[in-house]
Amino acid sequence: MSNNKSNKLHPILFFGTMLVVFFLGWLASTIMERKAEAVFAYTPQVEHSEMEPRNEVWGKNFPREFETYYDTKDISFKSKYNGGAMIDMLEVDPRLVVLWAGYGFSKDYNQGRGHYYALTDMRNTLRTGAPIDGKASPMPNTCWTCKSPDVPRVMKEKGVAEFYSGKWQEKGNEIVNIIGCADCHDSKTMELKISRPALVEAFERMGKDITKATHQEMRSLVCAQCHVEYYFDKKKVPGAAYLTFPWDNGLTCEDAEKYYDDMNFKDWTHKLSKAPMLKTQHPGYEVYLTGVHAKRGVSCADCHMPYKNEGGMKFSDHKIQSPLNNVANSCQVCHREETKSLIEDVYERQDRIIHNRDRLEELLVRAHVEAKKAWELKATEEEMKDILILIRHSQWRWDYAAASHGGSFHSPVEIGRIIATGIDKAQEARIKLARLFAAKGFNEEVAYPEVKNKDL
Repeated sequence: MSNNKSNKLHPILFFGTMLVVFFLGWLASTIMERKAEAVFAYTPQVEHSEMEPRNEVWGKNFPREFETYYDTKDISFKSKYNGGAMIDMLEVDPRLVVLWAGYGFSKDYNQGRGHYYALTDMRNTLRTGAPIDGKASPMPNTCWTCKSPDVPRVMKEKGVAEFYSGKWQEKGNEIVNIIGCADCHDSKTMELKISRPALVEAFERMGKDITKATHQEMRSLVCAQCHVEYYFDKKKVPGAAYLTFPWDNGLTCEDAEKYYDDMNFKDWTHKLSKAPMLKTQHPGYEVYLTGVHAKRGVSCADCHMPYKNEGGMKFSDHKIQSPLNNVANSCQVCHREETKSLIEDVYERQDRIIHNRDRLEELLVRAHVEAKKAWELKATEEEMKDILILIRHSQWRWDYAAASHGGSFHSPVEIGRIIATGIDKAQEARIKLARLFAAKGFNEEVAYPEVKNKDL
């Protein structure tokens, strides 16, 4: 009886052993294959110079990163308020034409299409202009600073101050490669690096050494080279529009405002109100620092360039995009809620911020028009001084919230606070204007333009 049982077990043991051997062999083969892939992936296939600006050359050593980065050509994604496609924001919100009256943004302001298109969009925007009838472009060469890995190369060849000198068409023939590898990576070690001097200089003025930053901090600081508030300092070096971050007092909205006020800086004089205006750029990094994700140590790259696995290799997905288009890898690594719930949470924050931001826009449009009426009533500069500063400060807050783009998610509490103080200042300006109208004997309704489209 026992012999029969033993005989029946022999085939089972045999085939079981064969399956185990096969599985172990397959596992060993896979491990060796993945190790071989890893060696291949991190063994340079080509060598290039420190300032190599061509992404295609870097891509021979890092094909996965190269291929995913060039996926940024795809601009089909659209969220509730943003997305990848170009949108004429002046057509969407024609009040912007009034807010920026007399400044280049009133001519042309589009939703950005991302890094791949930065050079093309820079050349095509009406804000930069072009040499016409022997006249130079109105914009400085500094405008190229964040648009290409050719910039660090030209800076090294000609010097930083020289790069910031002259008009933007003068060195435009040198700026031909799209934003890419050399902007953020060391060519030898592939470690993250800072390639733009303005960020390093800002840290130095704050008494900080950027070389002491951790790797996780660098995953945001490489973005902070460009996604920040800045201005062109035309006094530092004669003939140069020197790119400068206004961080000397700190990185908040009010810190930058004080920096500009203390030096009596203005970007332009408003065409209607004659207020000395500031144009916020895109303080994404500064706003991010005030949010919960930054406080928890989450970097820009964690959400906008999450890790992915391919062929046993883990690497950062270089398709820089909205996390809403990649929720599984960007958000659900930490948050276990359903995709729909996470997206709805983002939209709810955006809805509330934009509701109040639009209200501030309406107040500012009225304030500019009312200030124009005050000038027509022969108001003096002394009578208008405090009113114009309130308009300046109110619009600075509106623009700080609007230009930070993702601010309603990055730091909704801070953006909500900034907009609220902007509303306070706009209302205060209008109250002062109403009192001034009464003093001038004007008790009628001010005629406001019907803002239906960007042509007004």
